[in-house]
Amino acid sequence: MKLVPLGDRVVLKQLVAEETTKSGIVLPGQNKEKPQQAEVIAVGPGGVVDGKEIQMEVKVGDQVIFSKYAGTEVKLDDTEYIVVKQNDILAIIQ
Repeated sequence: MKLVPLGDRVVLKQLVAEETTKSGIVLPGQNKEKPQQAEVIAVGPGGVVDGKEIQMEVKVGDQVIFSKYAGTEVKLDDTEYIVVKQNDILAIIQ
């Protein structure tokens, strides 16, 4: 199966949280938050959304930072994805 986003939606695959800090301290599982960094897996066509012309600014393969409580989590073929609107993406990591 394959996720194909519609409109200004983007499918993200969240990056794995690091289990140790830079100084070497191991973080316990319950204290870790999921990072707000993800890789773009699929991008919708954009077009006219709510009467406004939307041009997609991200592309497949981009690493992005997105809003903390944004999107809808979807599990497909034992892989978790997040479907967000493009305006929930805050930045592209270069």
